[in-house]
Formats: sequence, structure tokens, C-alpha cells
Amino acid sequence: QVQLVESGGGLVQAGGSLKLSCAASGRTFSSYAMGWFRQAPGKERAFVGTISRSGSYTDYADSVKGRFTISRDNAKNTVWLQMNSLKPEDTAVYYCAAESSLLTSRNPAAYFYWGQGTQVTVSS
Repeated sequence: QVQLVESGGGLVQAGGSLKLSCAASGRTFSSYAMGWFRQAPGKERAFVGTISRSGSYTDYADSVKGRFTISRDNAKNTVWLQMNSLKPEDTAVYYCAAESSLLTSRNPAAYFYWGQGTQVTVSS
């Protein structure tokens, strides 16, 4: 079993940056591909990005490509989401998630373990 705890959310002005962290405990962190998702009020949970087990492969939603970067350190059991050039439409609760398949996925149903989420609010 894997426990995930996100941190780093907050209030930021448009154009600003935030770095979210997701700390994992439990089973071997390097056995899991990690994903970031977000959910805005009244909307479904949406894919943000994912990183492979080794960190050698990443994939991003078009809406964040070029602005957000996912990285991980398996020795520290941590994955990060660096968010730059933030826009008001990035406002949401951000979740990290872990899945044990060999391939990364954009589908939230593929992820078995989820954190509790951290709020990101971008003011205009």
C-alpha cells in the first residue's frame, strides 16, 4: 500500500509560480508511475501530467504543456509539479496519484492510490 501526501498549494497571482510536492510512504516508490490531476469546482477530475517509474518519460495535458514540469526523486520518495506562468483557469484542487502498471496513463481510473489534494488558487 502507498500513502500519498501533497503539499505546496496556495494563493498566487496570475503569471506566478508554485511547486507542489507529493511525498509517498509505504511500498517501493520506484515501482509506481505517478500522475498529477486537478479538479475545479463543478468539473470532473482532469489529467495534468504523468511521469514514468524511472522519471525518463513524462506526458502533459495540452493545457499545461510548456508551463508545468513533473519530476521525481525515487531516493526521496517524492514527486513534484513545478507550475509556472499560472493562469486563473489553473485554479483547482491538485491531486497526485500512483499506478503500478508498466505504462503511464492519462486515465484517472488507472491510478489506485491518491493523495488528499492541495488547493491552488490563481488570482487575476
